[in-house]
Amino acid sequence: MENIQKKIAVPEPDGHFFLPESVIDNIHRISLLSKRHPVNVLVAGKQGCGKSTLVRQFAARNNRPLATFQIGLLSEPGQLFGEHALKDGETYYKKFLFPDAIQTPGCVIHLEEINRPEHPKALNMLFSVLSEDRSIYTDELNHIRVADDVVFFATLNEGDEFVGTEMLDAALRDRFYVTLLDYLPPEVETRVLCLKTGIKEADAQTIVNVAARLRNNSRHPMVVSTRHTLMIAEMISVGSTVEQAFSGSLQISRDMLESVLLSLHVETGKTFNGTNGNGYQRY
Repeated sequence: MENIQKKIAVPEPDGHFFLPESVIDNIHRISLLSKRHPVNVLVAGKQGCGKSTLVRQFAARNNRPLATFQIGLLSEPGQLFGEHALKDGETYYKKFLFPDAIQTPGCVIHLEEINRPEHPKALNMLFSVLSEDRSIYTDELNHIRVADDVVFFATLNEGDEFVGTEMLDAALRDRFYVTLLDYLPPEVETRVLCLKTGIKEADAQTIVNVAARLRNNSRHPMVVSTRHTLMIAEMISVGSTVEQAFSGSLQISRDMLESVLLSLHVETGKTFNGTNGNGYQRY
């Protein structure tokens, strides 16, 4: 039981996490609805925009235990619940954390990257758990009923650029309330970078403005998530120049790097010479 409590614990709140007021209001209503019956919420949006953080903050601010499950690891139906294993020449059933989590009152269940299972049928057993009945029967565990006040959150990235994802089954998606996240407004993203990393506001504004130019490039738009801009800001906080931070934090080609440097030039009026420190020395 102690081991289960360590894995299903209330996360720490993040004092520098920002959401649109409309999303905050909606999440508050979700919490109220969960007092009546278990609720399912699908959080969709671009990568690195805070989907997983939203789930953690919902749990933290409502003092709820959180259990996260990587759906991308599933390759067959029932794998969330457990698997048959071999020990000392004998087969036994090894129960996983999922059954305990859904039977924990008030628990937040995070189904991460729900549209990325190794096999689409791996999600089949979720239909019963997410349905109005909120229960399932397995030969190994018998009858399992979802506990009171449980909230299921599923997060996903959708689009051709996300390798290994599938369109979520319509019948499964129909079981969720939907919340959409996008990039933060520039002034909010600038504030977040300053609060989280301690960099100067001018540097934060430069990062955000360049990221916006890359995101909105009409010919070759680039995904520069808030996760990326935070990484860049962290590099600057430990002594990196802005151009070094961009080149060291984004996985981009030489051509795209030149686009970044050009954007920096437009933003600051400075001339950048690409990555600095290309000489070699003993490490």
